[in-house]
Amino acid sequence: MREVKQKEQREGKAGGQKEYSRAFIGRTRSLDLVRVIRERSGNGWKGDLKLGTGRGVTAEGRDAVLSLCMLWRKIFATMRNLAKRGALEEAGRNALETTLEIKELDVCSDGSIRECLDSIPDRHVDILINNAGVGLVGPLECHSIQDMQAVFETNFFGVVRMIKEVLPDMKRRKSGHIVVISSVMGLQGIVFNDIYSASKSAVEGFCESLVFQAMKFNIFITLIEPGPVTTDFELKTYEEAARGDYSKTDPETADIFINYYLKNSKAIFSSLGQSPEDIAEHTLQVLTMETPPFRHQTNQVFTPLTALKHADPSGELATNVFYKLVFQHETLMQASLLAIKLLRWKANKVQQGAKILGFM
Repeated sequence: MREVKQKEQREGKAGGQKEYSRAFIGRTRSLDLVRVIRERSGNGWKGDLKLGTGRGVTAEGRDAVLSLCMLWRKIFATMRNLAKRGALEEAGRNALETTLEIKELDVCSDGSIRECLDSIPDRHVDILINNAGVGLVGPLECHSIQDMQAVFETNFFGVVRMIKEVLPDMKRRKSGHIVVISSVMGLQGIVFNDIYSASKSAVEGFCESLVFQAMKFNIFITLIEPGPVTTDFELKTYEEAARGDYSKTDPETADIFINYYLKNSKAIFSSLGQSPEDIAEHTLQVLTMETPPFRHQTNQVFTPLTALKHADPSGELATNVFYKLVFQHETLMQASLLAIKLLRWKANKVQQGAKILGFM
């Protein structure tokens, strides 16, 4: 019944086009998404939508915005510092003023969120995309409580604040789609990512609880769960980690982090990392589904890892496998990463060839 009702509300009279008109994107990782839609749809601006929750501009956010500009009539892309909007304005220049509107918003500020939403007619948001995020890696003893709280303030409470503000109007209209950019680390913790994983796990639990209430009001919630993504955000996190002070932990832990974790992280990003355009494609795919899923993983390599966790309620299976892979079979892990990198390279070449020949 819910699927039929949503289908009736979201499809137009011709061509099955969704009736959503406004999108709101936060912390604009959306340039890639806008570019994806532009490539698919030419230069015609169609729907009305809102994108948004912002603390900064990243490649993912800019691509997301640019893609959505081609499908909806109105998009609000937000960022904390409007002085950094140049790249987004350049990428979305054909949509500025008519479809794309860039607004200031800080997900860590209740006042900033209210001011931004109050500037939107009737506070009407059809689609909310939460993608504000900060990272924190390293030995636990080296993180201050203030640093940990800052991660939760953006990654968890930023999501909660935004949803809390748009939910009442979506409930009244009995329509809407809330998209949260989560992480596979919200499902499976990774060594030396304790606080980041915890913040994403909190998001996952929050949305798992909220989705039942949302369903009652005909509102979709979707968690998009990428693995490693090769953006400036990730590169900056690991560059800062390489220069960090690890004197507050023991020498063995510091050595493992610097000479094992950081070194292997480069190999993991090189072998398994997705581009911002990939994440934008997956986001667009979810937004255009008649019945969007609650969870959507963007990297199939990580699907078996999460399945492994749920296969054994005691947790021993997953923890033992990860421990041995990380600390006892480094050569095997490196060989596996190299093989995956080669397979992905071949798959990309096949895909590029198909596009050139017009099959995609």
